[in-house]
Amino acid sequence: MAVSSARALLLVFCFLCCYAPTPSSAASGDFLQCLSAAVPSQLLFTQSSPSFTTVLASSIRNPRFFTPSTVRPLCIVTPTNASHVQAAVLCGRRHGVRVRVRSGGHDYEGLSYRAKSGADAFAVVDLASLRAVRVNRAAATAWVDSGATVGELYHAVAKADPALAFPAGVCPTIGVGGHFSGGGLGMMMRKHGLSVDNVLDATVVDAGGRLLDKRAMGRDLFWAIRGGGGGSFGIVLSWKVKLVRVPPKVAVFTITKSVGQGAVDAVTKWQTIAPALPDELAIRVIVQNQQARFQSLFLGTCDQLLPVMSSRFPELGVTRADCLEMSWLQSTVYINFGSTNMPLEVLLNRTTSLSTFTKNKSDYVKQAITKASWEKIFPRFNGPSSGLIILEPNGGQVSRIADGDTPYPHRSGVLYNIQYISFWSGNDGSAATGWISDLYNFMEPFVSKNPRAAYVNYRDLDIGENAVVGGVTSFDSGRVWGEKYFGAANFKRLAITKGKIDPSDYFRNEQSVPPLVPRK
Repeated sequence: MAVSSARALLLVFCFLCCYAPTPSSAASGDFLQCLSAAVPSQLLFTQSSPSFTTVLASSIRNPRFFTPSTVRPLCIVTPTNASHVQAAVLCGRRHGVRVRVRSGGHDYEGLSYRAKSGADAFAVVDLASLRAVRVNRAAATAWVDSGATVGELYHAVAKADPALAFPAGVCPTIGVGGHFSGGGLGMMMRKHGLSVDNVLDATVVDAGGRLLDKRAMGRDLFWAIRGGGGGSFGIVLSWKVKLVRVPPKVAVFTITKSVGQGAVDAVTKWQTIAPALPDELAIRVIVQNQQARFQSLFLGTCDQLLPVMSSRFPELGVTRADCLEMSWLQSTVYINFGSTNMPLEVLLNRTTSLSTFTKNKSDYVKQAITKASWEKIFPRFNGPSSGLIILEPNGGQVSRIADGDTPYPHRSGVLYNIQYISFWSGNDGSAATGWISDLYNFMEPFVSKNPRAAYVNYRDLDIGENAVVGGVTSFDSGRVWGEKYFGAANFKRLAITKGKIDPSDYFRNEQSVPPLVPRK
């Protein structure tokens, strides 16, 4: 995927770079004809293709966005090399068809493969076939394609060298492209930072169809793609990452406490203890059914972990029988699936399910919530429509990095983040969505303020959507949601970067960064 290999294609297509904003049906046909000339037919699926629906559904994770009323793409391109991606961008610009990019399909609002309205014709570039992981053991680095999943990355790295690992998310089916683009929270972020804190280089196709590496894209664009959210600045095809060292065995435990067993007291204390524990120790909490489940990863042995728990967090009552030792790769399976019996190859399973509808929201907490408030929160997890929340601790390395070093600003001063999840079966989700909205509103006094912050990888259109004015996204509409994800300073820098590299706002969706172009 060398940068120089794409120059010939760019010269062929250079005359296409004028952008026609509103495609007619004829222009849409011309777009498909343009694509057909550059992309092999077996990699291009139009709405009339027998496999179109199957390919579209292949990595949809939420049936909310797979209904007869869902606005679908004109076509899906499944590239196997950079030239196919460049062709999609250049043909799209010439004929007024935007592209949306999908790696793992975990966008919580489905914006990588659907639109809320049919105002802009669009195609989907599905990166699932660009999923190689190339590990350099000697340098402790890897190049990983955006279409790989986190599970595939973990498996490839550990198989190349069990002493190496990478800090990223818990769910193995998350696509690397989207996960890295938003920051990349995970169980090792207290020791090694976010995923993007360990990105060394990348290759990206920009709005002009150029294939750029770190040196060619420049400082601002390289900064923006490492946490500024997917779908705004270009299509990142591959990432060079710094791998981290892990011991031969790590220690894990899962402790569940009901309200009657002291769940409220334990969560109340966890808020200030978890961010201050040794960097090697992460304890996250899942609150569901009026129970708190404490999941831990410690980069060391049980003999090293138990004295820390007994002295720092005795309320959990962790015993030697609770503590399990296993390889780091095995721990990724255990923490996600809760089982010690599943084969490691489960990390390679990309199978999707359309059985459960979900809605997600997020928050950041800077001051510990009182016990009295938690006593009011826990009863909200009692009932057939109640969902769950996941609390993930900050502190350690993720908090030492300055807020402006990457677009992800939720670092120093943050105790932990909250992910809210509601879920339901069937088409009527009113009770479940009502539950999550009510809980989110109830939590407002206890979380970050001015703005009430959110995590871009837990995308939530409830906090704001773009408005298009004069053919481009307005900065004022974008800042409503953008400052919640990125903070005011980072969002403005992202918008200025967008104005430099995509001033016509070609890469656009309901929450893409708007271009801020200085007035002449």
